[in-house]
Amino acid sequence: MTLPSPVPREAAWFQGASAGVVSRFVAAALDFLVVVLVLTGGYLVWATVLFLAGPRHFRLPAAGPFTSLLAGGVTLTGYLALGWTLTGRTYGKRVMGLRLVDRDGRRPRSPRAVLRAVLCVAAPIGLLWVAVSPRRRSLQDILLRTSVVYDWSRPGKLPEPPASDGDGPAGARSPARPGR
Repeated sequence: MTLPSPVPREAAWFQGASAGVVSRFVAAALDFLVVVLVLTGGYLVWATVLFLAGPRHFRLPAAGPFTSLLAGGVTLTGYLALGWTLTGRTYGKRVMGLRLVDRDGRRPRSPRAVLRAVLCVAAPIGLLWVAVSPRRRSLQDILLRTSVVYDWSRPGKLPEPPASDGDGPAGARSPARPGR
């Protein structure tokens, strides 16, 4: 018995092709929302603990702008690095059918994933290079030899893209493997 392909038939042409700026932006927006929800949940837990410790003198905790930015940056960096190390994707990338891969088409190892996460959080402007790059790679991708590709398969190495007969969607690029 053959299992059905996880790749939608209409999307097979794009499997393994570099992701564009719109797909990446939507994925990043979803990831940002996840981090905001995690931070909000953490704040509520912190406020609850303070309330339970001293309900008579309770006041909502106030975090300054520096503390808030630091907590957000550390949380976002950890979230991105963990997702990219474990599966090559975060929640946003999963929803959009994207995966971060190294030049061999595998998910990046921890040091590369952590460094890429730090660069993405510290210099998000580098992600806009995707819009002008002929290979649709951000500055972070170029520096670390990674790519964000369309991938609806399960974790692990990317499957071989389908044979191209030249009948793909208009504007679609050949689903060449990243870094080759």
